[in-house]
Amino acid sequence: MTAHRIVFANEKGGTGKSTTAVHVAIALAYQGAKVAAIDLDPRQRTFYRYMENRLDTERRREIALPGTRFAVYDGNETAELDDMAEAIAEDYDFLIFDTPGRDDDFARHVATTADTLVTPLNDSFIDFDLIGQVDSESFKVKRLSFYAELMWETRKKRSMATIQQGRRELDWVVVRNRVQHVEARNMRRINEALQELSKRVGFRISPGLSERVIYRELFPSGLTLLDKGHLGELGTSHLVARQELRGLVAGLNLPMPAARQPDFEFATEA
Repeated sequence: MTAHRIVFANEKGGTGKSTTAVHVAIALAYQGAKVAAIDLDPRQRTFYRYMENRLDTERRREIALPGTRFAVYDGNETAELDDMAEAIAEDYDFLIFDTPGRDDDFARHVATTADTLVTPLNDSFIDFDLIGQVDSESFKVKRLSFYAELMWETRKKRSMATIQQGRRELDWVVVRNRVQHVEARNMRRINEALQELSKRVGFRISPGLSERVIYRELFPSGLTLLDKGHLGELGTSHLVARQELRGLVAGLNLPMPAARQPDFEFATEA
């Protein structure tokens, strides 16, 4: 069995990439999947530290939580990274890569090996510039960015490999995070530009996670919005956030293993 590779990548920081990666990883674990993960940012280690905090909470509270097998890569050879990935994901359903919020050779490398590439974007033209440039008057897309061209070439190569070697096609999903804080006209312009670019480059668009303080508050404990038995009383906004997460995971359309037994019914609210 080969693990399905999910790469969370964005060369700009501050888009909620690691938060999204953590919550998707735990959501998959709650559904019974075996999830491994590699943090490719040895300086920040946000994903890695989140999972360390989760283990600490388990030990301190004497509880068992769905989690991931995780590591951080701090080497300097892509072959070494590939070896680590193969070892950590052996007999696992999913392998998640959380990449740095900057241009990085290892991030580019794993992006070209992804089965599902997830690019979180805040709804602003500053973030949109990662994948395309727009005209300042009409807001029509003028050209692809380097990153979008790289992914376009990768998808073409993978299409050939799919035919010749039976590999999966690359599914690129642009996730729109923090939509609710964007002014309506600007939101419409960004939506139109994304729709135009998606047709040219071939990515899908999925709603993501809103800006919520609780995501930052949960980091020290390593808990997620799915750990509802351990969070105390949740307000309405937190319940809505949980539904957003369910929508995000559903939108990724990942190949869930049929034989695994979930820890709870992810699709419904208890």
